[in-house]
Amino acid sequence: MGLGRVGIVGGGPAGLMAAEAAAGQGAEVVVFEAMPTIGRKLLMAGKSGLNITHSEEFSVFLSRFGAARDRLAPALGALDGPKLREWCAGLGVETFVGSSGRVFPTAMKASPLLRAWLGRLARQGVDIRVRHRWVGWQDGALAFETLEGRRAERFDAVVLALGGASWPRLGSDAAWVPRLLARGVEVAPFRPANCGFEIGWSPVFIERFAGQPVKAVAASSDAGSLPGEFVVTHWGIEGSLVYAHAAALRDRLAAGDEAVLRLDLAPGRSPERLARDLGRQPPKASLANRLRKGGGLDAVKAGLVREAVPDAGRHNAEALAALIKALPLAVLRPRPIAEAISSAGGVRWDAVDADFMLRGLPGTFLAGEMLDWEAPTGGYLLTACLATGRAAGLAAARHAARSAAAP
Repeated sequence: MGLGRVGIVGGGPAGLMAAEAAAGQGAEVVVFEAMPTIGRKLLMAGKSGLNITHSEEFSVFLSRFGAARDRLAPALGALDGPKLREWCAGLGVETFVGSSGRVFPTAMKASPLLRAWLGRLARQGVDIRVRHRWVGWQDGALAFETLEGRRAERFDAVVLALGGASWPRLGSDAAWVPRLLARGVEVAPFRPANCGFEIGWSPVFIERFAGQPVKAVAASSDAGSLPGEFVVTHWGIEGSLVYAHAAALRDRLAAGDEAVLRLDLAPGRSPERLARDLGRQPPKASLANRLRKGGGLDAVKAGLVREAVPDAGRHNAEALAALIKALPLAVLRPRPIAEAISSAGGVRWDAVDADFMLRGLPGTFLAGEMLDWEAPTGGYLLTACLATGRAAGLAAARHAARSAAAP
């Protein structure tokens, strides 16, 4: 008796992990990918160093997923940071923990991991078909547009791992949304996550500082206070520290409120010490010199002070110290979702059961960013995609085996 056929739609991390999990249970697995090659978003993420997961304690790790943490907890518990590092080691990919607690492959790039992974899938007998764009269902079968025209194929269970709405040029274009809506599946609108924000910089500030990093700072918002760094752009700010506050800033703007990121430009110095050091500067010294010599600020940090508070030069030492410790940076709007690292929104949790199966479409499972969750960068995104892919793949294999065995 066969163990059933499982179709995986989407060749990103979630889809590939679903394929590995289902094949490991003996299912016949076929992966369909619309793009010419597999894992494009994974390879792009690895260009600056593939952040696989994070080494922090599991309860802290789980808290990064906000409102979705309880729904994601079982999947993440089954493939947490240590287990994911073991999985990498099984592929021959050694990993290390960076100073920030983030986990990277020793080679840093994604390509060696992807090559080893595709080799394992091939040995498992997984059939991968590229240039197959899913266009919905045809008489209960999956329908695809291919170079040879439309094709349909039947499976005992299906995992949809089609991604969210960020980086559409790499395949995550959310084209699946109307197809699921037509089947009565509720989908929360997609919004940018882990994105940059626009600020109305003056032309002078843009000319002097666009492209420059702002290092060794801390930033505060409704998300709390976090250390890090970011980059000034011609349209605003981006970078890891901004992404950590992106959801809080985005949600404030969506509510019609002012969204302010408060910067501590000298996190290693107290307001009292700053005030003393600033007070020692000559009364006739320029603001730039006061900030440089008394505040220890470099040019771009001093530029931020002048840009955010144009009359800062008239502040006394105590007021200027307070500005350095909590400089208000008002953001106008998030950058477009096509530029975002990830997206918030997706299929609402009420639409799926504990195995990520669509309640209204038995035998159809979801994984990855199609589901309504978000997380900051730092390895959380990739871990959750892999963990939900594994959980959905295992559940799909069980469903397929029951369907194949049914009379």
